[in-house]
Amino acid sequence: MNNIVIIGAGRLGTSLGFTLSKMGFSINGISCQTQKSAEESQKIIGDGMASTDHSFTAKLGNVLFITVPDDAIEKVALNLARSDVSWGEKYVFHCSGLLPSEVLSPLKNKGAKTASMHPIQSFHQKTPNPEAFKGIYFGCEGDESALSLAKNIINKLGSHFLVVPKKEKPSYHVACSMASNFFVVLLDIAASLLENIGLEKKMAFQTLIPLVEGTWRNVKGSSPSASLTGPIVRGDNKSVSLHLDALRKTTSYHEIYRTLAREALEIAKREQKIPAEKIAAIEILLGEK
Repeated sequence: MNNIVIIGAGRLGTSLGFTLSKMGFSINGISCQTQKSAEESQKIIGDGMASTDHSFTAKLGNVLFITVPDDAIEKVALNLARSDVSWGEKYVFHCSGLLPSEVLSPLKNKGAKTASMHPIQSFHQKTPNPEAFKGIYFGCEGDESALSLAKNIINKLGSHFLVVPKKEKPSYHVACSMASNFFVVLLDIAASLLENIGLEKKMAFQTLIPLVEGTWRNVKGSSPSASLTGPIVRGDNKSVSLHLDALRKTTSYHEIYRTLAREALEIAKREQKIPAEKIAAIEILLGEK
């Protein structure tokens, strides 16, 4: 059961194939939209036959990882189901955090054991990080037999197995997206504000790194709510007022600040960090248009 193929070896597929290969699994095949991309991934992984034919690649292994973009998974599954591949002894996983395992139903109907197996990690380039899967969580759901194999693979990767209820996948996925994607958006906004006061782009980002790293250490050592600092949790309405004034020229940033400040205020209330009169003063400020 160690014969694996990767269908759609982009950033995630290549990283997964590379790490599985290092863990002793055989990567028998890699398929991509172009031969150049498939050969690039094969070279990085160091194993497997490169191809642009998904059906040919599917025949090379008993365990398939479909790591194409979310909007292509269903089409790939349908095309594979129409091929002459025998599916009775195969396990098929897709790696979407949003889509349920049902998108693989054409293959399940042909006898394959199917599940979704989503790594809660970001992959911004094909060049793999050997530590990318160490200690992370995989959100999974699907057939019991497929989940059993998924758990075994996840354990060998040094990762953690997490069952996600099928109907809750959108909530699960938006949580992951907010923690990763929107963190990047906020950092970009913060850096752009420093650029507006005259710092070069690279310097603006470098200036924020120690602050971000220190905050992350605090969060890891306790919890997000316990680690929250700043004028909101101090009840410093004068600082909040000055922040809002500084952002009035940039409407979108002003709205983002107000929205996040309200959430910070809710944390402060929950943690009982500031007196009621200061909460009321800040609420009035944040209610301004």
